[in-house]
Amino acid sequence: MTKTPETQTVTSWKVACDGGLGGHPRVWLTIPPETGEVVCPYCSKTFVIDRAHAHADH
Repeated sequence: MTKTPETQTVTSWKVACDGGLGGHPRVWLTIPPETGEVVCPYCSKTFVIDRAHAHADH
């Protein structure tokens, strides 16, 4: 059975992903304002910005 990649709504434009439980090396990803989302190159988890509550710090 193939696991569907997760989607997470976030309020920071810069996010970290380690695949959960150390599934892969931690990477920092920046969400581009043009698309409002970024996909982790390791686990394909998608991070979507909540523009109404977004802030610049992380």
